[in-house]
Amino acid sequence: MTRTFDHLVAEAESVSVDGWDFSWLDGRATEQRPSWGYQRLLGEHLSRVRSALDIQTGGGEVLAGAGPLPPLTAATESWPPNIEKATRLLHPLGAVVVADADEPPLPFGDAAFELVTSRHPVTIWWEEIARVLRPGGTYFSQQVGPASVFELVEYFLGPQPEEVRRARHPDDAVADAEKAGLEVVDLRSERLRTEFHDIGAVIYFLRKVIWMVPGFTVGQYRDRLRELHERIERDGPFVAHTARFLIEARKPD
Repeated sequence: MTRTFDHLVAEAESVSVDGWDFSWLDGRATEQRPSWGYQRLLGEHLSRVRSALDIQTGGGEVLAGAGPLPPLTAATESWPPNIEKATRLLHPLGAVVVADADEPPLPFGDAAFELVTSRHPVTIWWEEIARVLRPGGTYFSQQVGPASVFELVEYFLGPQPEEVRRARHPDDAVADAEKAGLEVVDLRSERLRTEFHDIGAVIYFLRKVIWMVPGFTVGQYRDRLRELHERIERDGPFVAHTARFLIEARKPD
């Protein structure tokens, strides 16, 4: 039986959005994955070093699932519920979780790590990444590219200016990495299909990925949510496209 708008809204508002696990969306939304397989490649990088730092680890799920961790592994996170979750998940695997405000400086000494990683970082402080990397060390990251899921963003916020649509462009990441003294050795980018099958999935996504529609609340956007619910019921899934890029940069010896 088709669930009502009010039921879907209540369900999506009540579920926890702690951590970086999107399994609640199983069967409710789909996202095409990048062809390169970040977690698998992360595991390969981790297997080749004895020290690693994962920045903005979220709930630690991606790092924990990448395979055995190096003898010295640290992760940073700023959001208290995620810090608690990451600590429970990563401590048994031998990693320390450090509360960090995502503002420079990173709470580590110079040349502390052979590998620095991050998946979907909100901010990237390239000079700090370069500072904590050992000579010959690597930064490896999957990041959100420009105008990602903007079909959904612009449904709620209206057309965005070109400078907003272009933000987080991989060309800018390359320029910033090189300015910090790193050499980019790999860069790949893809746009991928995403489908939202009910309005609960939309609400959950916007509650969790809070920078998409800043200050999002159901109360503020209830009329637009109801219109979108009716559109999905009538026409099928709401389709958007995510932007992802993979970047690997090396600190010269």
